[in-house]
Amino acid sequence: MAAHDFNFLLATDSYKITHYKQYPPNVSKIYSYFECRCKKGSPFNEVVFFGLQYLLKKYLTGPVVTEEKIQQAKVFYQMHFRQTVFDEDGWRKILEKYDGRLPIRIKAVPEGRVVPRGNVLFTVENTDPEFFWLTNYVETMLVQMWYPITVATVSREFKKILAKHLRASTGSTEGLETRLHDFGYRGVSSQESAALGGAAHLVNFCSTDTVAGLLMAQRYYSCPMAGFSIPAAEHSTIISWGRSREKEAFEQLLERFSTGPVSVVSDSYDIFAACKHIWGDKLKERVMARSKDSCLVIRPDSGDPADTLLQVIKILEECFGCSVNPKGYKVLPSYLRLIQGDGIDLGSIEQILQKLRDEGWSAENVFFGCGSALLQKINRDTLNCAFKCSYVETNGEGMDVYKLPMTDPSKGSKKGQLSLRRNSDGLLETVEKGVGKPEEDLLVMVFEDGCLLQDYSLEEIRRKAQLTEEDEVAPAQHNGDQQEPGGLHILNGQH
Repeated sequence: MAAHDFNFLLATDSYKITHYKQYPPNVSKIYSYFECRCKKGSPFNEVVFFGLQYLLKKYLTGPVVTEEKIQQAKVFYQMHFRQTVFDEDGWRKILEKYDGRLPIRIKAVPEGRVVPRGNVLFTVENTDPEFFWLTNYVETMLVQMWYPITVATVSREFKKILAKHLRASTGSTEGLETRLHDFGYRGVSSQESAALGGAAHLVNFCSTDTVAGLLMAQRYYSCPMAGFSIPAAEHSTIISWGRSREKEAFEQLLERFSTGPVSVVSDSYDIFAACKHIWGDKLKERVMARSKDSCLVIRPDSGDPADTLLQVIKILEECFGCSVNPKGYKVLPSYLRLIQGDGIDLGSIEQILQKLRDEGWSAENVFFGCGSALLQKINRDTLNCAFKCSYVETNGEGMDVYKLPMTDPSKGSKKGQLSLRRNSDGLLETVEKGVGKPEEDLLVMVFEDGCLLQDYSLEEIRRKAQLTEEDEVAPAQHNGDQQEPGGLHILNGQH
């Protein structure tokens, strides 16, 4: 991989550049780990590990230290601290000794693996005693793993809910991977967020409009095309016709996209009138002439999601009729479906699907789109992500270290060198204090001395993240706000 334009020396919290002066004398190893800590009452009891490969390929692999970058960092930190604290000699030794490659080792859970909260997800240690300070220097960048992990986890929770209602109302989960569409591109903080979050959603689904996520999956996870979309209207393409010509706007969409599905936002003025008088009357024959493979997907985009959707589906039933599937639930004609993309989060999607079922409607009638609740309304505390030192070596002797704040024991950290294993009950658990057996360790060496050692494809990752029968039967209960406790019992096998 070519040398990076990105300056790794400047990619950390600035206080970290002073830490090489703060460790005890004669330290030769610093060993740290990353986990999503358990928190009582959290609505998430497990996480999907995803995104490390991107960070390693993009920022850490190959020669990341050059003389030019050392000089740039030296000047920058002199101005920032207004004193000389930058370890110019230390970085130059990395350049001279390792050709600018980082002498660290990272072991990690295979990407896509679903792991109970409270378990080690990856470990970091220096491979050269001279550069012990490097382990926690990379914390700032690596803790940003919280974002793709959290998106992949939230996305999988959506999948559990959809799977439960699909199976209950249809008898199968056919087409599950298309049921949640990523609408989040415009709602995230940056192009990189869109790429990371968009790719994380694609671990679980193949339906998206977030092009950045597709490009990331293509470039960093060997997937030529990870997701798909259909032609769809937005309000500008409808209201540009004027209110009196809404019917003409709809009609042109049917004409221009006569084959393949097409999605039409229909609430520019009156969603109920549009469904009853335009789709269900003036354009009824044209809608009925379409097929399952070229269905019309009507999109409400305002109002209470559950109530609006239920009213709309009843109007469409009056106009187009319905059938009853083998499970006894009503289904609109195959040429007609709905997509709800407004107000969707883990709480509302459960409420909508349950309300539809209570009224006798199958989940197969509705697709969903999600934007900010999928890619943006999350933070590092959603899954309580943390990176902590657990083992050091000084004067040739190892010592297990930890923190245990009296004011908040939940922030206590693990001790010693860690491994992840499956116990006799089949549960994943973290073994502390270096007592784990190497042959049982599920952590895989993914990076050493500047070289990427594993290269997962998105296809492999998707297989690992697939739902189990237990996931479909009992998804977590969400109360509409992912930040608030949901009363879920935490299962964790850590020692």
